[in-house]
Amino acid sequence: MSILFEPVRLGDLELANRIVMAPMTRSRADQHGVPTAEMVEYYRQRASAGLIVAEGTSPSANGLGYCRTPAIYNAEQIRAWKAVTDAVHAEGGLIVLQLMHVGRASCAQNKPAGAATVAPSALRARTQLFTDQAGLVDSDEPQALSLQDIAGVIDEYRQAALNAREAGFDGVELHCTSGYLPMQFMASGSNLREDRYGGSVENRVRFPAEVLTAMAAAIGAGRVALRLCPGNPFNDISDEDPLATAEALCRAAEPLGLAYVHIMRSPLAELDAFALAQRHCSSGLILNDGFDGASAEVALQAGQGEAVSFARHFIANPDLVERLRRGLPLARFDRKTLYSPGPEGYSDYPQSETVTP
Repeated sequence: MSILFEPVRLGDLELANRIVMAPMTRSRADQHGVPTAEMVEYYRQRASAGLIVAEGTSPSANGLGYCRTPAIYNAEQIRAWKAVTDAVHAEGGLIVLQLMHVGRASCAQNKPAGAATVAPSALRARTQLFTDQAGLVDSDEPQALSLQDIAGVIDEYRQAALNAREAGFDGVELHCTSGYLPMQFMASGSNLREDRYGGSVENRVRFPAEVLTAMAAAIGAGRVALRLCPGNPFNDISDEDPLATAEALCRAAEPLGLAYVHIMRSPLAELDAFALAQRHCSSGLILNDGFDGASAEVALQAGQGEAVSFARHFIANPDLVERLRRGLPLARFDRKTLYSPGPEGYSDYPQSETVTP
C-alpha cells in the first residue's frame, strides 16, 4: 500500500491517511464573517482527507481584511463553524482551523464598522484588495500596535483557539506567512519597532512565538500547529535574511512540542524550506506546494515529512483521496469561480463515482 494511505499521528491528532487538505481562502462566508451552509457541504465532501486545515479565519474584527472571509470571535460564528465540524466528523474526518489575522493587508470596506487596521509599524502595504463595493482598492494605512495592544492581540488568538475547540475543531494552525500579521512582525522590512518586538531577529519572532505559547497553554500544544513559508514576498513583505528569520521562529517554537509544522516551499531558489524544517523542527512536518500523488509518495518515502497537503487538487476533486487511491484522472478547477459567492465552482464539483477510470 502507498505510504500516502497509511495512518500517522501528529501531536494529539490521529490521521487516517497522509493526504491533507491545505487551507484555502474561498470567500463564501457571509458579510459578518459567519460560515454558510455552502461551507458545510464543501468541507463535508472533502472529509476523506487525513486532515482538513480549514481556511484562514480571523480571531477578531480587526483581523479581517478580505471580502467574505470567516471569523471566530463571536457566538454566531462559533455556532456556524460547529455545523461544519459536525458534518466533517460525521463522515469520519478530522479538521483543524487556520487562524489568520491579516494585519495591514486590509481595507475598511472588508471590515465591520469600527474595526481598525493594525500592524507592528505604521507602514502601508503596497498592495490592493478586492471589495464587493468598489472592486480593487489600496490597503489601509495601519495603526502601529502599542505593547498593550500586542498583549490584547495575543489574547485574541488564545481565545480564538478556545472558540475553535468549542466549535468542534480538533486543533488550530497559526498562519505565519503570506504577509499577514505574524509575518509582518517577523520581517525586517515591515517591522521598524525599537522595543522588545523589533530590531533583532529574536525580537521580531517574539510575537508569533508568544501567540503559539498562549494557544498551546489554552488547548494543549498537541493541538496547535504552525504554517511557515520562508521568504514569501506576498503582500509587500521583504526581509533582510529570511533564512535566519525562519530558523529563529523554529527555534522559539521547538520547546512547545507542537502537533506539526506545515512547511511550504520557499519561492527563493537558494532556500530549501523543507531541509530547514527538518533541521530545526522535531514536530511532524506537513509538506506543501506543487505536489501531485506521485511526487508526494516520493517525498514521504524519502522521509522529508509525515504528510503532504494539497490545495488546488482539492478544489475540483472533493474525493481526492479516492481518486489517488484508484488512479483516476484529476479534474481541473475553474479559476473564475475561486472567490465568487455561491456553490458554483465550490461545492458542485462531481465525485469520483461519476468519473470513468
